[in-house]
Amino acid sequence: MSGKVVIVVVIVAILSICSAKDIRQTQTERDWYEKAIFYQIYPRSFMDSDGNGVGDLKGITSKLEHLADLGVTGTWLSPIFTSPMKDFGYDIANFTEVDPIFGTLDDLKDLFAKAKELGIKIILDFVPNHSSNACKWFEWSENRENGYDDWYVWADPKGFVDGVPQPPTNWVSVFYGSAWTYSEKRQQFYLHQFDASQPDLNFRNPVVVEEMKNVLRYWLEMGADGFRVDAINHLFEVEELQDEEVQEGATDPLDYGYLHHILTKDLPETYEMIYDWRDFLDEWHTANGGDTKIMMTEAWVDPEQTMRYYQRTDGSRQGSHMPFNFVLITDLWDDSKPSDFKRVIDDRLHIIPEGKVANWVLGNHDKNRVGSRYGAEMVSGMLALEMGLPGIAVTYYGEEIGMLDNKDITWEQTKDPQACNRNNPDELEQFSRDPERTPMQWDATTNTGFTTGTPWLPVHSNYVTLNLAVQKSSEFSTYQFYKKLVTLRQTDTLIYGAYESKVMANDNVFAYRRTKVSENDDNYLFIINFSSAEYTLDLTESFDNVKETVGHLAATSTARVQPGTTINPEALPVGPHDVIILRSGSSQLLVSAILIFGVVARFFLLA
Repeated sequence: MSGKVVIVVVIVAILSICSAKDIRQTQTERDWYEKAIFYQIYPRSFMDSDGNGVGDLKGITSKLEHLADLGVTGTWLSPIFTSPMKDFGYDIANFTEVDPIFGTLDDLKDLFAKAKELGIKIILDFVPNHSSNACKWFEWSENRENGYDDWYVWADPKGFVDGVPQPPTNWVSVFYGSAWTYSEKRQQFYLHQFDASQPDLNFRNPVVVEEMKNVLRYWLEMGADGFRVDAINHLFEVEELQDEEVQEGATDPLDYGYLHHILTKDLPETYEMIYDWRDFLDEWHTANGGDTKIMMTEAWVDPEQTMRYYQRTDGSRQGSHMPFNFVLITDLWDDSKPSDFKRVIDDRLHIIPEGKVANWVLGNHDKNRVGSRYGAEMVSGMLALEMGLPGIAVTYYGEEIGMLDNKDITWEQTKDPQACNRNNPDELEQFSRDPERTPMQWDATTNTGFTTGTPWLPVHSNYVTLNLAVQKSSEFSTYQFYKKLVTLRQTDTLIYGAYESKVMANDNVFAYRRTKVSENDDNYLFIINFSSAEYTLDLTESFDNVKETVGHLAATSTARVQPGTTINPEALPVGPHDVIILRSGSSQLLVSAILIFGVVARFFLLA
């Protein structure tokens, strides 16, 4: 086993830390969410309490101590509301009820109470773009009754071919196929930007707008600490129905990538709705007190559009507290070099509006797990980025133990409509999101301790060796590494300190420095080797005023830096895929360290 993860905390005497290229943190005080670690739970896959094979609220409550032990600030739950589960909760039939598969409203109240006791905030998923077609609202709208006539986006056929009604436009669903479905009852088409079972609500109707605020109010009164807003950039479409332009070279008119989606997403009205919801949350907080109630927004958009979710360009209206930053997912891949990471990370930090903070997302329920995207040997390096970069960290359940995608799920076992709608087994790997949604790997017992029944998705075959219980019992594991990073990022330096990044070793090593904000703090230098090669680094070539250092603590005999070893900053040894974190004392040359992870950690990543 040549690769290893190393955290070395040593003394780096730095006479003058700051440089003109430092990215400085201008805020002197941060709200709770701005220095938080959020942990996403996909409820179906976290913990099953009743043996039906599907995770539930009681299961989550029973495992909240795990989040507390990790040092998590808050957790957001994928939808738990009444649903036919065509899209596993993202097709909501009742926005103010808990689906029986997850438990009861009392179970949710118990979860809120336990989380509050442990100091963990609970963020609920808010899915405003659409409902389920099983929702009473849609039924009433389809029948043109009870004033619900225009609660959804309805349109007449463009025409008829051999008596068959034709869709109003060429718009395409994200989940493949036409974005329009014909209602025989109403003799019109309804719009669905996702599955046909998910009709789009009409946010040009003020009654709909007010009703969705009522949904937010209901859950705030119940105890929610905020909301993650799903698929927000699809909220509005142009009023005058027109065809969208075809992408050059596109060949499949049913594929979402066939069109330029300039008429069906990212419209200006979307941002104004976000600003309205922010006003609503701020007003509720002012009236009721307590900690800030937050809004996270999900939009897979370019940097300029993402910044507009924070606030109006002129700053006159505030928006999302936390527009998700997906650049570590969308802009970087397993073959990306440290220079690519430096460019992507630095570019994002430089455009964050004054007084706002960045956030870093490694994975979620829609994208491959970080270890499957970048390689299992890079999990610790990616965690060192997520936890050490300026801003908010977001962890998808299982990342703390290095879980991998279950790529053995067959076409017959597939549940995800994004893949099933294509009806092509050859496209399973490309479109199915099931591999990253498999049950949390708690221990080595049957079904990895997730359920006593048959899990809704097959557990990964590596669960016997890659699970939380095994990693908790070892001093050298991804879990232990994650916990040390959590402790580290609670320091003032990592919350408020400046940031400076460098590329070393012929574009194979990424290094960044976080600078102390007062004489009582420490400075931290992160070194991440992206390659399987060994290097001897001269830190003085990249970072100013680095002097001789002394190691303090070694966790394994195989670590390259042992306790008491004098380290020459002009010749720092770095092994394959090593992660090294150096620390400087506040004033005098004090010998100090946290720990060193050796080769044992890699066993858990590759198991």
